Parts: sequence; structure tokens; C-alpha cells
Amino acid sequence: MAAPLDSTPAWHAVAAFAASAGDVRIATLFDTDPARVQTLSRDAGNLHADFAKLPVTSETVARLGDLAAAADFDGWRARLFGGAVVNPSEARAATHMAERGVGSAADVAAAAPGQAALRRVAEAVRADASVAHVLHIGIGGSALGPALLLDALGEHGDGPAVHVVANIDGVALARAFSQCDPARTLVVIVSKTFTTQETMTNAESALAWLAAAGVAEPRARCIAVTAAPKRASAWGIADDRILPFAETVGGRYSLWSAVGLPLALRCGVAAFDALQAGAAAIDEHFRDTPFARNLPAMAGAFDVWSATFRRQPVRAVFAYDERLRLLPAFLQQLEMESNGKRVARDGAVLDYPAGAVTWGGTGTDAQHAVFQLLHQGNHPGPVEFVAVIRPGHALGGDHHRQLLANCFAQGAALLRGRTVEAALALSGGDPALAAAKTFPGNRPSATLLLDRLDAFTLGQLLAFYEHRTFTAACLTGINPFDQWGVELGKEMANAAQDSGGAAGTFDASTADLLRRCGL
Repeated sequence: MAAPLDSTPAWHAVAAFAASAGDVRIATLFDTDPARVQTLSRDAGNLHADFAKLPVTSETVARLGDLAAAADFDGWRARLFGGAVVNPSEARAATHMAERGVGSAADVAAAAPGQAALRRVAEAVRADASVAHVLHIGIGGSALGPALLLDALGEHGDGPAVHVVANIDGVALARAFSQCDPARTLVVIVSKTFTTQETMTNAESALAWLAAAGVAEPRARCIAVTAAPKRASAWGIADDRILPFAETVGGRYSLWSAVGLPLALRCGVAAFDALQAGAAAIDEHFRDTPFARNLPAMAGAFDVWSATFRRQPVRAVFAYDERLRLLPAFLQQLEMESNGKRVARDGAVLDYPAGAVTWGGTGTDAQHAVFQLLHQGNHPGPVEFVAVIRPGHALGGDHHRQLLANCFAQGAALLRGRTVEAALALSGGDPALAAAKTFPGNRPSATLLLDRLDAFTLGQLLAFYEHRTFTAACLTGINPFDQWGVELGKEMANAAQDSGGAAGTFDASTADLLRRCGL
């Protein structure tokens, strides 16, 4: 068994360096390094990242590079791309890249039939004038990814309207029903195992809705997307309407498979192809670029620097583009389900945080809601701004100028703050008012800038976040591809339904709540 990562000289060197840096004033780092912006910017494809407002230097990059070597980052990256086991708790590879044509030849070949079936079904549905609406039923990665794709790209699509339903709360399904004509609705059921309780319950309700509306054969109006095609067939889905993907494709990484069917239905196969091509371009950058110049690798390393070594395990992401308003929710699953772990790959309990709490919102809305805490709260953590150079509308330049100006100004304000002296001058000498108007500044942030937002660039953006998450896992020694905490929640939910408030099954509080609701 390899020595624990936190016992290596590289780990201790990073920890000591972080401790010695203390509460470094980021603004002074600009004064001492005129080339700081160039030194701490990275580019890949249509993405540009500015890390200069983070409390890092060239020495930080070098020490994190040493940690990457100690963590065998190159080896784990090679395993990921080679189709080897990178998910030891389930003895699995992670082959989501094969869905976009990258990885081992065997994995790419194995993904090809599912990809071909996706395209065949998408083109057939788009050509069928009787289909005006699609109900896409899934949960977790089976819904978050497709919903993001549709919200970002679907506005100008010419295919059927797609409604994504995830929540078991019947309100979600009822609202979708209200927007659909059952005689012209297709139901897409997405479940890796085809046993996911929420998804299958919603699917049964969708069948009942179709039947109640006079649809003669509701199951004939269904498409299944699953890694368990035999279960879908037994459930009553015709074999030519079952779109398979591999068990080695995790839910939060699955939108590249037939799980991404909604984009192909709404916007066409060409859009889905462009999404995958953009992701593949970042795959190649991540695979081939040395660590210190590698955009996803450096972003992941800086995440570890903040969460693990500076003990700021909270990261806010704000999308300054309405089309990316679902990005923070998507990243919450990607990052927290992947890296929210308490043990290393070998089961050793960690005594350091290995992931951050990801949260966020949409600019400029969030500025009028949560930014007060970011500027003056007592628990600062890094903030990430995501913006797009080209606007997604034709309303004139003033909208986009204001949007981008606000985005960049927030980062500047977080950095600069406002001194007591300046606040006193604005407060007529009133010390209490001046205290309220004083901002400590020195709040770290980074900015990710996209040239434009189209299917190709969105593919780049999402692949960037995937590889960033993988890098952070490598540098903290954990497995980012399992999610046993999610499984525990499922087990307890099943027990709550099966046993209700039976004595001894649950704690007294939970049992009482179950009884009060008649469960």
C-alpha cells in the first residue's frame, strides 16, 4: 500500500508554504509582479481563465506541481484515458470520454453502437411531425446535464419542445403535463439501472397520463436510455427504442451518451456532434499539456490549494450569462458528488477537506441578493465568475456592456475593498457608519471567459469542469467516481416507505415525522 499522500514531503511542503503565506494581500502581488496576469492566465480552445486574483504565485504553481507528481497525477490521468480502473470501490473504469470519441480504442468502439442508436432515434423523432413534445424523465445526472444543455442552447432549436422532469414531487410532473398534448408527446425514461425509484415512479405516472388521454399503447410512445437494456425491455420498451450506454459511464458524466438525447431532439444531431467535438478538444488539451500549462489541471490544483491547504472549502460560481443559469446546479452535483469524500482511495480516513461546497447563481441577479456576504461576510472563500464575450441576443450593446462591466467590477471590488479612511470620508466622520461601509477586500476570485456560447464551446466548458474535478481528486488522493453517500440516502428512503415509523427502524424524531404524515 502506498504511503498516505499527506505524509509525503511534497504535501508537507505545500502545507508549510500555505501557512507561511498567511493572509497574503493579493493586491500587493500585482505590485511585485508586473507580469502577474500573463503568468497566471491559461487558455484552452475558446476558454480563457484569469487566476491572477487568487492568492497564488509562480511558487504556488511549482509546489502544486510537486504535489501532482507525488500524487501520481500523470499516472492516474493515463489510467483515465487508457480505460483502466480509476474507480476502485466499484472496480470500474470511467469511460464517459469514449462517448465523445476519446479514450482507449476498445472503449470508443464499445460506445459506438449507443451513439449510432442515439442519432438514428433523434433523426427519426425530428422527422415525425406527430411529435411536438418530449417528456424527459430522469434524476441527478440524468436530468441536470440535459436541462443545462437545453437551457443554454435550446431556445433557437427547431425540434420538439423538451420538458425535463426529475423531482418525485408530483407537482413537477403535473406542471410538465400542463404544457404537453398527450396525443403528441413522447416520453424518454433515463435510468442507468432502470430501477431508480423516483424515475420509474414518474414514468408510471406518465404512462397513466397517456392512457387517461386515450393513447392506446402508452409504452409504444416511450424511449429508454439505460445501462440495463434487459430491464427496459422487460418493462415493455421495444428493443429498437432502447438506447444503451456503458455501466462505466457515471450519471454526472453521462450527458455525452444517449442521456444527451434532448439536445439532439431539440437542436439536431449536428448540435450534439459539436458539443462532443468541443469536449474532445479539451480532452486532448488535458491529456497532452504539461501540468503547469494545463487549464483544467491548474484550476483543479488551485481548488485544492483553497479548500484543503487554505481551509476555505466553499466556492461560489456565478454565471454572467442567462443561458448558463443552470451551471451552478450542474456543478454542485459534478463537484460535490465526485469529491465530497471522507476517505482516500484505500479507505484511509482523511483529516483534511477533500472538496468544497459549491454554490452560486446568476449575475447580475446575485449581486442584489448574496454578494453582501461575499464582500463583507466573515467566511470568505474563492468566487468564480463565468462570462461570455459575445452576447446571446440582438438587443443592442448596452445590455451586454452592463453585464460584463458588472462581472469584472465585482472581482475588482472583492480584491480592493474599501479602507476605513475612505469610508470615513463617505460617512461624514461617523465611525459607526464608516465601519458599515468598510470592506476588507482581499477576497479571492477567478474569471473564466468564453469567446461565445455555442454547442462546441459549451462542450469545452463542461469537459473543462470534469477534468478539473478529476485533478482535484488526484491531488487529494480520493476516488471521484463513486457516490456511496447517495446510495445510503436511497436505502434509508426505501426503509422509510417499507417500515414507516416502526419502532427500532429509525430514531424517535424520524419515526414521529413519518407517523405525523401517515407513512
